[in-house]
Amino acid sequence: MPRARGPVSRRRRLLLTSATVVGAVLVAVLALTNASGPPGSGPGPSATGGECRPTDLLEPPCGAWFGAFVPHGRDDLEDRVLAYEKRVGRRLDIVYTYHDMSLPEGTRREGQLLTPEEQRVGEDRMLLLSWESKWWGGTEGQQPTWKEIAAGELDESVIDVQARRIKDYGERTGKKVFLSFDLEMDTRTPDNGTPAEYVKAYRHIHDRFERLGADNVVWTWIVTGYLNHAGLFERMYPGDGYVDWIGYNQYNYYRCHETDWLTFARTQRATHAWIRKNISGDKPLMLSEFGTAADPSRPERQAEWYAQVPRVLKDLDGVKAALQWNHRDPGPHCDLALADDAAWRSLREAVADPYLNQPLG
Repeated sequence: MPRARGPVSRRRRLLLTSATVVGAVLVAVLALTNASGPPGSGPGPSATGGECRPTDLLEPPCGAWFGAFVPHGRDDLEDRVLAYEKRVGRRLDIVYTYHDMSLPEGTRREGQLLTPEEQRVGEDRMLLLSWESKWWGGTEGQQPTWKEIAAGELDESVIDVQARRIKDYGERTGKKVFLSFDLEMDTRTPDNGTPAEYVKAYRHIHDRFERLGADNVVWTWIVTGYLNHAGLFERMYPGDGYVDWIGYNQYNYYRCHETDWLTFARTQRATHAWIRKNISGDKPLMLSEFGTAADPSRPERQAEWYAQVPRVLKDLDGVKAALQWNHRDPGPHCDLALADDAAWRSLREAVADPYLNQPLG
């Protein structure tokens, strides 16, 4: 089920203006960041000696994965994914889904990591599971805090059940999953707790999974990417020993948040450069959500935006996955889905690029 984006989106509005200013200051850094080769030159030799097969951490050495969040209902994930793939002209490498921390033994799909539908989709694709410390539809008093999670109060009822479920999936299929805990945590403090409490909660879940033998998890840490939250990113990073991939979610919101029209390059480069300098110089990176609103006054603009993706992506050092967000945020002018046939054709051509077509096994 899609995650509830309302509170996060409202906070995004407060972030965007100052984030755009900070991003502009970093533009000068980009020439140095990309100075290692000509534009569009892509990666050098494979990290595995010329064999373009995924690493143990699901990193594609020779290019990048393409994935998406595809809106779906309770039990139609497969149909929705197949319909998206038909329009985009290829199979997704990664399918992105969202879950809360309600009781996993219940009937609500939101509380079950690796639903039957996800497992069927995962037969031919990888899965990125976003796990949020929320009970969607629950009252405020039911929302677990990071302090409670770190103290082990959800171990028996939630965390251990999910760890065993993922472990069983790996034992049956031999497959790993990407797992994110509280994406965009920089917008969730202080409501869920302090930055230090988030780090403790993240590490507790990681260690609990390891203790229970769920070693088929690729731990993925996902922030908004707004650089006026840079101090929070540094304080909320769990550490290299706990994070396998780093993701960030940057969009061209345009009229949705009353910003200038931002090209794909402008949405990505400044945050990428900052993360490489301040968080990790070598962790694989993921554009865990990317997309653009449409421009009603210039309908061709959305198609032009997606056409930039392969060229820019090849110049973002270490970005090994890009996941398109084909949905909408709350509010007027906030539909981030592909608006027309021209946009679909543009995305279809972009993701046919060999750089985004790597062997899954």
